[in-house]
Amino acid sequence: MSRYRLAPTPAQGQALLEHCGHARFVWNLAVEQHAHWRPGRRSSPGYLEQCRQLTEARAEFAWLRAGSQMVQQQALRDFAQAMAGFFAGTHGRPSWRKQGRHEGFRVVAVKPADVRRLSHNVGAVKIPKVGWVRFRWSRAVPEGVKSYRVTRDRVGRWHVAFAAIPEPIPAPGTGQVVGVDRGVAVSAALSTGKMLSVPTLSEAEKRRLALLERKLARAKKGSERRARLKSDIAELKAREVDRRRDWAEKASTELARDFDVIAVENLNIRGMTRSARGTVEQPGRNVRAKAALNRGILAAGWGRLVERLEHKVAGRVVRVDPRFTSQRCSACGVVDREARESQAVFRCRSCGYACNADVNAARNIRDTAAGHAVAARGGSPLGRPVNREPQPVLLS
Repeated sequence: MSRYRLAPTPAQGQALLEHCGHARFVWNLAVEQHAHWRPGRRSSPGYLEQCRQLTEARAEFAWLRAGSQMVQQQALRDFAQAMAGFFAGTHGRPSWRKQGRHEGFRVVAVKPADVRRLSHNVGAVKIPKVGWVRFRWSRAVPEGVKSYRVTRDRVGRWHVAFAAIPEPIPAPGTGQVVGVDRGVAVSAALSTGKMLSVPTLSEAEKRRLALLERKLARAKKGSERRARLKSDIAELKAREVDRRRDWAEKASTELARDFDVIAVENLNIRGMTRSARGTVEQPGRNVRAKAALNRGILAAGWGRLVERLEHKVAGRVVRVDPRFTSQRCSACGVVDREARESQAVFRCRSCGYACNADVNAARNIRDTAAGHAVAARGGSPLGRPVNREPQPVLLS
């Protein structure tokens, strides 16, 4: 997706919000229909049946008929794709959309004349029942665009994203393999020794965010002061998200251009960031520490970095088993949990090799992807295990 910043007029912004409301209403109606299904009952209506019902609803309700039929039908199409992903096991079940949080709609059957350039850095896109809406021409619009999606974030910024498959970044042809170890203190450590860290909020911005959150806790629900505080908090968090996205784009492009193969750990990030609160009968342990760890993992941009890598270098990203990558010595292959003295220091007790702990893990990831390392605690299926415990003679 090629995303651009929209600049609608106040009247156009109101019309865009109506499109978002119609798309959200149709989506939630489809969710409600599928929520009533139970084993033994008749199957829920599919996309074509829902489109027929939508035609009947538009004929009965004038406020729905005033909106764009394309926008409403594409909301049903999006829901059908979401249900297909759920049954395929690649996505979760589609849930309710909320006003102010899920604002957006899709437009298809876009013609070349529906997107034009007005000046050096200003373009315009034609939106049904809204007209020509200007956007910032930050880069060339991909050719052959057939659809686009308009979204509004929590801060109130509008964006248009044109659906287009970009050309993959060509490999440098050097045959180099790099391992990437993702962490909290260091967002991404490379096997070359380079450290990459996500830019976060400054100390002043963090203090202001904490102050605003304390004020929000004391504000009366439904008041204008509470709405203003929520807007200020959303602006700070959006700034942090923008910086994380920018870092992921630049870091993934740099890796794609410098290395032929990029090896990463096959991490279950959703499972790792699951809450530890538990239930009333069985409350969780170390809930506060686990919540802080979850925030650190999500703020490091683990998933987005690998996602953008797979988009840009399809077929050149290798996922390896993450077990024991931080406990194995990249020099001699000995697995020892006591070798990692701290977050940043790794010192092998067998061969004496010392290195940054994250870099050592990245080198293990690289060697595993390149076929030079064995799985933890074992070797080739046809040979004897090659990993061994630290030798008492060397430890003495």
